Amino acid sequence: QVQLVESGGGSVQAGGSLRLSCAASGDTASRNCLGWFRQAPGKEREGVATIHTASGGKGYADSVKGRFTISQDNAKNTVYLQMNSLKPEDTGMYYCAADSGPFCYLRESGYNYWGQGTQVTVSS
Repeated sequence: QVQLVESGGGSVQAGGSLRLSCAASGDTASRNCLGWFRQAPGKEREGVATIHTASGGKGYADSVKGRFTISQDNAKNTVYLQMNSLKPEDTGMYYCAADSGPFCYLRESGYNYWGQGTQVTVSS
């Protein structure tokens, strides 16, 4: 079992920044990949960024490349998503998810554990 707890969401104006955190606990073999996903109202959930906790390898959706950065603090078992230059289209519920790997994909299938989500709202 893996537990994931997100925090750091909020409301910000376009151009602003937020940092999301995901505190992970439980079976380490089941969380080799940690990913951030988001879902806007009326839309399907989409992958934003992933990180392989052992190798540090990262992946990003094209829509966030150059603006978002995923990182980890292994001592704290926490993954972060630094979001800069936020746009109104970044608005949505952001979820942290865990997968055993070994490859970390941006699609939600395969991610067996999910956090409760944290809301991000970007106003124009």
